[in-house]
Amino acid sequence: MIELDIAERIAAARSTFRDIKSVVDVERLAAAVAELSEQASAPDLWDDTEKAQRITSALSHRQTELRRITELEQRLDDLDVLLEMAKEADDEDATAEVASELDAIEKTLGDMEVQTLLDGEYDDRPAVVTIRSGAGGVDAADFAEMLMRMYLRWAEKHGYGATVMDTSYAEEAGIKSATFQIDAPYAFGTLSVEAGTHRLVRMSPFGAAGKRQTSFAAVEVIPLMEETAEIDIPESDIRVDVFRSSGPGGQSVNTTDSAVRITHLPTGTVVSMQNEKSQIQNRAAAMRVLQSRLLLIQKEQEAATKKELAGTITASWGDQMRSYVLAPYQMVKDLRTEYEEGNPSKVFDGDLDGFIAAGIKWRKRPQDD
Repeated sequence: MIELDIAERIAAARSTFRDIKSVVDVERLAAAVAELSEQASAPDLWDDTEKAQRITSALSHRQTELRRITELEQRLDDLDVLLEMAKEADDEDATAEVASELDAIEKTLGDMEVQTLLDGEYDDRPAVVTIRSGAGGVDAADFAEMLMRMYLRWAEKHGYGATVMDTSYAEEAGIKSATFQIDAPYAFGTLSVEAGTHRLVRMSPFGAAGKRQTSFAAVEVIPLMEETAEIDIPESDIRVDVFRSSGPGGQSVNTTDSAVRITHLPTGTVVSMQNEKSQIQNRAAAMRVLQSRLLLIQKEQEAATKKELAGTITASWGDQMRSYVLAPYQMVKDLRTEYEEGNPSKVFDGDLDGFIAAGIKWRKRPQDD
């Protein structure tokens, strides 16, 4: 009976895998890998460092995606063989091994199935995440730093590249704001469901003993765009300030005015960058993020206009999209999807996949109904 159940699950897994292959379009993916490989092998590739980095990054992402599919197909084929061998030998341990491998394959299929829902215009781009502390004083600043660590740990667990681009430290503890880049396949589409207001309820380590404190932090997620003329920013529309990079408590990171802050005057959008060593590099990185933010603002304005013309207004995700409760009980709950976890420590340590998958499915549901 157990073997029959495993056989049925393998058949179901194969069916899901076929659907995923169809959506991903493996032939198109392989063609993209071949084209990027040819570009990456050009002898003058590194004459333009930024272009070379974009090509090699895109190649790495697509190779990873293609390898994931081919390896999963091989694992499914191997599973059939292992199950047959276990049946012939009447070996319970071997059958248990097959079941364990099947569990792992089903989890991978679930992750890949969610990714097939990421079909937005910029979903495959790297993500730029900005976290800002909100109401709640020093607790909010501490909470913002906890969220930053949570996302960086999530990226680390998945082997994704993460670069902290700018951090503004609070005076007593935590951060006022931080901006970092996550470089991974479909990083923006994946993390875009994390955008919104996050709330923390706990016994404050900074206030009076025995008193609960509620604090808030905002998470912004934008796609990192390729350098493009799609958003033209006249020099007259920006103000550029330079200053010295600094660490916690004002500790000097370098002794030159290499950090850059760009203010887009028409919209009031501000981007700071202090990750690079030179002012020129920081300015270029800041302009790229500014272009990305302005493009997103433009797209949102266009979408809002279309909704207004159509005469329909859908409910927004709301100011408070997730609550992290540490007292009087332990729970993290997403208020949009109703997905929850009873171990906040795991969540703050980067265990976010359940929340992200639920968010992606929730976001697609209105379009599918």
